[in-house]
Amino acid sequence: MSAKLLKFVDTAQRRPPKRDASERRDDFEEIFDEFQSEFAAEQASRCSQCGIPFCQVHCPLHNNIPDWLMLTAEDRLEEAYEVASATNNFPEICGRICPQDRLCEGNCVIEKGFDSVTIGSVEKYITETAFANGWVKPPSPRREREQSVGIIGAGPAGMAAAEMLRRRGYQVALYDRHDRLGGLMVYGIPNFKLEKHVVARRVDLLAEGGVSLHPNTDVGRDVSFADLRERHDAVLIATGVYTARDIKAPGVGLDGIVPALDYLIASNRKGLGDAVPAFDSGALNAAGKDVVVIGGGDTAMDCVRTAVRQGANAVTCLYRRDRGNMPGSQREVAYAMEEGVTFEFLALPEAFQGDGHVDAVRAVKMRLGEPDSSGRLTPQPVPGSEYRLDAQLVLKALGFDPDDIPAQFDVPDLVTTRWGTVKSQLATGATNLDGVFAAGDIVRGASLVVWAVRDGRDAAEGIHQYLQAKVGADAASLRAAG
Repeated sequence: MSAKLLKFVDTAQRRPPKRDASERRDDFEEIFDEFQSEFAAEQASRCSQCGIPFCQVHCPLHNNIPDWLMLTAEDRLEEAYEVASATNNFPEICGRICPQDRLCEGNCVIEKGFDSVTIGSVEKYITETAFANGWVKPPSPRREREQSVGIIGAGPAGMAAAEMLRRRGYQVALYDRHDRLGGLMVYGIPNFKLEKHVVARRVDLLAEGGVSLHPNTDVGRDVSFADLRERHDAVLIATGVYTARDIKAPGVGLDGIVPALDYLIASNRKGLGDAVPAFDSGALNAAGKDVVVIGGGDTAMDCVRTAVRQGANAVTCLYRRDRGNMPGSQREVAYAMEEGVTFEFLALPEAFQGDGHVDAVRAVKMRLGEPDSSGRLTPQPVPGSEYRLDAQLVLKALGFDPDDIPAQFDVPDLVTTRWGTVKSQLATGATNLDGVFAAGDIVRGASLVVWAVRDGRDAAEGIHQYLQAKVGADAASLRAAG
């Protein structure tokens, strides 16, 4: 064992410097500074190099975390990047936005009593060092193949699949309905978690590597799905899920009650320098308002922290269960609390009040009753506990459902699940239609970026196996005909 490791017994956990809440609530810059090299090596040296690395087991990508921590501790950073990028197309993105407290770091064997290794921060440091030194290269195939693949959706699943397929030499076209590629990494996640240049340089690398990019292309409107199937030897559906779930309550149709994603997209577009009339008019701008956000996931945390930065008068998060049952990252909850967000746990909107425009939320206190079918305690209203919250802007962060892909793409034969997601084989992404694959949230349901990357990689491998089998079958047919 290297003498540079196993330092957790005498070296405390240290994260990169975090900007004070009083400073960071006034801008959209990332809240953590970069690790300095000596601190990154120091923190990497705390890894115990355990026989069964639970950090790796609980990572959706099964990243070789102990290996690149060891290489970082030994100052072998180029090798560390090679190991990190072997299983992850975007380690600098996952290092920023993965809920490490629920995944790798939360399962670190030294977490109890010694505090986990700061895996995400080291992962980000390794990749930023790699970019600074020119070690990150565009996909460069050893040989070109004639077969082509069309990918619908340029979020993390689509981008990961595009890179993997391009490495194998396929002709890859990436279609997206937005004017910038990156999906929710660009339009849904705020800058204080993921600055947009981090995504843009990955898109640039795909273009440099020969991936054909087609922004502003809405499949079903600008080009038909049938045309794409005719144009390409295989098609991957990686559209994500965007249909916002709603809440049924009196007054929900009042002005000023809007879906969370509409609000986040407006904020991100404004930050990118776009003209956003709904932001400028105040309809999707929290400045000077009492804001109530409904929900307890990562999207809700993005909303409350964005509203703080826009200059809201007050920001309150309503969640129907307690803090321990929140589905989002507990670190994000803590950051929001530091920045002045008020959390009303065990509370549910009962009605919305106002004359044309919302001016208040009538909420009711909840208690946790018996477990439901999933094992979670069921929230139940407490009689006589109603109360009022001022609100001129209410954001609904209740999760997302898939669009009706068979109707949207005019492909009624495409099989979907009872939840509306596209049904596909788990390991390959293959659907019931020949040459059509699916990956990411449109298969899994709304989930994490890291899972989308995993699904995109798996689908790319499935497409490769399908196309190679097709080449073999075509060759056999020619031999038989000859």
